Amino acid sequence: MIAVQNVSKLYHLYQHPFDRVLGSFALGNRQNAEFWALRNINLRVEKGEVFAIVGPNGSGKSTLLQIISGILQPTSGRVLCSGRVAALLELGAGFNPEFSGRDNVYLNGEIMGLSRKEMDRAFPRIEAFAEIGKFIDRPVKEYSTGMYVRLAFSTAIHVDPEILVVDEALAVGDAIFASRCIHKFEELRQRKVTVLLVSHDLGLVKRLSDRAAFMLEGRVVMQGSPKDAVNQYVGFVLDRERGDKQDDRPTAEIVNKSSFRHGDGASHIVDARMLNKLEQTCRAFKPGETVVIRVRATFQKAVSNPVVGILIRNRIGMDVFGTNTRLERIELGQFEPGESLEVDFEIDCLLARQEYTLTVATQYWNGLSQDWLDDVLDFRVVDTKDVAGVLNLNTRVRHRKLAAMPDSEGSGVRPS
Repeated sequence: MIAVQNVSKLYHLYQHPFDRVLGSFALGNRQNAEFWALRNINLRVEKGEVFAIVGPNGSGKSTLLQIISGILQPTSGRVLCSGRVAALLELGAGFNPEFSGRDNVYLNGEIMGLSRKEMDRAFPRIEAFAEIGKFIDRPVKEYSTGMYVRLAFSTAIHVDPEILVVDEALAVGDAIFASRCIHKFEELRQRKVTVLLVSHDLGLVKRLSDRAAFMLEGRVVMQGSPKDAVNQYVGFVLDRERGDKQDDRPTAEIVNKSSFRHGDGASHIVDARMLNKLEQTCRAFKPGETVVIRVRATFQKAVSNPVVGILIRNRIGMDVFGTNTRLERIELGQFEPGESLEVDFEIDCLLARQEYTLTVATQYWNGLSQDWLDDVLDFRVVDTKDVAGVLNLNTRVRHRKLAAMPDSEGSGVRPS
């Protein structure tokens, strides 16, 4: 369990290095700037929960994780952690570059409070998961970034932590390693290990976490379901990219405005519906069936070549499929204020039996949003057949029985 209670972190910004010395003795008259990296953070992560934190760079995520891990002390407030904490923070933290991988693993185990015998038992699993071969006995300064991360992550998860804190360190891993880590997170969840995760991979956040928080400017703006936190974060980013003036409005107001619906209002989506092949409004489809997604928008300003897009997510908020008229190489032309546009996306339903949501948007050609509606409709795919994953690729299976063909030497291999 992790409890963060009214935690704030203040940094003094000195104009000259000598001012820091004077300040430590309460000397000097210069006014030094103050920077609050964190302000009144309150979070509670229950035992066995996977909790994710999202937000732009500079929002205080890494500072918060360093305080929770005990690397930094808060200016005010306190953190309560119940259980052994293993932290995988920025790349390079915790390993001595002159030591070999093996020595660093044992050193980290001792820091975590494990005995030599316990590390002897854990080391084969750490080495097997990291897969760095003979480099395990080479200095880690010779490692590639991927090798370093694999060994650091493997060490963190195999020292039997009760709390695992991970700060974006997995972003540099390749696809195979990322998939292996995801399976490991699922295993940790089953073992009731508490995981606190910071990541810019929003799909990973929605897949792995039970709850999530959105941080901005040293504050927790909201916390709730991963889908809601991600949607608010994406909305804020899109609004910021289009250059909204933010100086005269509170941060929370901006984010709430961006949640679920955001854009500059050059066009306004007035209708979104899903139709079956008979042109009937429908919210349930069978695999292989033709689905028409119809989006209607009215323009408030003159727009040249607008883009209309759709995005399908599964029930836990993971993106399944998305496209738009620009990707489909369709130019929609010029629109004046008061004119309307209707676009039909006709797709073949290749989805597995699940529940899904539909997001629709109108955008400029450069990708900035005019009107974006998150999860505006929900629908389901019905089928008597179960398949793994989210796609039903209309599998055709052929089989045949092959007679035994012994060769003359009895090896069971037929010569070609």
